[in-house]
Amino acid sequence: MQRVTNCLIIDQDKVLLLKKPRYGWYAMPGGKMEPHETVQEAVIREVYEETGLKITNPKIMSIANINKPSAKPPKDDWMMFTFVVKGYEGTLVEECPEGELEWIDLNDVSIIPTAPSDRIIHDYTLKQDRILYAQFELDEKDQLISFKTQDN
Repeated sequence: MQRVTNCLIIDQDKVLLLKKPRYGWYAMPGGKMEPHETVQEAVIREVYEETGLKITNPKIMSIANINKPSAKPPKDDWMMFTFVVKGYEGTLVEECPEGELEWIDLNDVSIIPTAPSDRIIHDYTLKQDRILYAQFELDEKDQLISFKTQDN
């Protein structure tokens, strides 16, 4: 099982996202956990590595299991921990090897290109402001086959 963390970094009415080159989707900064890290340590490290920002007091807002039957282990089973943070220090890096960093208006997050599973996570964490517990099943192109949350 792969364990990953990511983060929605909010600054007033904008959120920092990363436009990934693979599908042209916007994703949350983050990445794989390293051995012996807590999820909080991992998200702080990953955000810093990708953005140059030192986040403070990240709040866990989503815990999701992601299954991708078309992938070979360990990439067929993921546990993803999504945080939201409003406090940070530092200056945004000019170039990120993972893609293009961009501040997106919070009102536009629901209409930008993003992974279908991320759209559900964004809805819970940004619009409903509540924690999400979810399970997503994805096809070989990372499209949503099925999902369930604590609400269904």
